[in-house]
Amino acid sequence: MRLCVLLPGLCLLLLLSLAGCKPAAAPATAGTAPAAAPATAHAVPTVFQDQTLGLSVAAVPGMTLRRDFDRNYLDTDGWKAFAPADSHGRPLAALVLDGSNDVTAAELRIARSDDSRDVAQCLDPPAEVVGEPDQVQIGGVSFVHFRAADAAMSHYVQVDGYRSVRNGRCAAIDLMVSGTRPEVYDPPRRAPFDAADAARRLQKALAALHWN
Repeated sequence: MRLCVLLPGLCLLLLLSLAGCKPAAAPATAGTAPAAAPATAHAVPTVFQDQTLGLSVAAVPGMTLRRDFDRNYLDTDGWKAFAPADSHGRPLAALVLDGSNDVTAAELRIARSDDSRDVAQCLDPPAEVVGEPDQVQIGGVSFVHFRAADAAMSHYVQVDGYRSVRNGRCAAIDLMVSGTRPEVYDPPRRAPFDAADAARRLQKALAALHWN
């Protein structure tokens, strides 16, 4: 204090110097840095929803959504595969494999019936069934699964059918490959895709169905 009385200017400089001193920042410790925000995955867009069934369908590359089963190259426009004439249901959506035509066509069809008789008979396989039906899961929902086929002249249709009662309605999903044998044309025509490969792609497309 006596020094400050004698040399006030020197004390002022000393105090200012001490006030400007700050402790050095502690070095960063490994593992303490904030984690980088995870990259956001691109969500697959939903192309169809049915609130009654609690169903949503995501887009599938190489397939186009249609809201009906009316194709000028198919004679299978019933609400479900091999539907009896007296049943009452309605098409909801179809994922049609790109390139489908009158030679070979493939699509995943989704339909629904609110009719009490259709609901009661929903899990019954059609007369055209091949082999024994079994039970499978589609997105965590149980379905009766069957295979069925029909052929007339040079035309054919092959179906993997799935049936379930959801919220008091009959839900029908059909993986359908159909067409005409290319060799019957003159000159022979080329199929847009292999029928067996198309059936495999339809099976994979079932992963696009989600239930709530």
